[in-house]
Amino acid sequence: MPTVPATLTSLEWLVVALAKHDRLSSLRTPGRLSTALGTVFGMRPNPWLADERLEALRRIAVLSWHHGYVVEGREVERFRAAGFTDAQYEQVVDSIGADQMAQRKERFRH
Repeated sequence: MPTVPATLTSLEWLVVALAKHDRLSSLRTPGRLSTALGTVFGMRPNPWLADERLEALRRIAVLSWHHGYVVEGREVERFRAAGFTDAQYEQVVDSIGADQMAQRKERFRH
């Protein structure tokens, strides 16, 4: 069994960064109306990624941007099932937490 690196690739870090702007609602399956409006107006109703592994990462990142380490176990299991490790999960959440802390510090400076 090949070992998975403890770090993420550049593309994976990009997914984590982009997930910062995704709403929790982006994790739900879009309804028929959302899909129809997206088709008519050319909007992308949901930022789901076609690659299942990257989508599992996006889901964990969205949840972590909104809830920190308080993520449902089934989502962490989905993340692991996509081929990620516990170390990578911790790395993602720690990175998001550090970014949020830096933003708070920056706000207090001004």
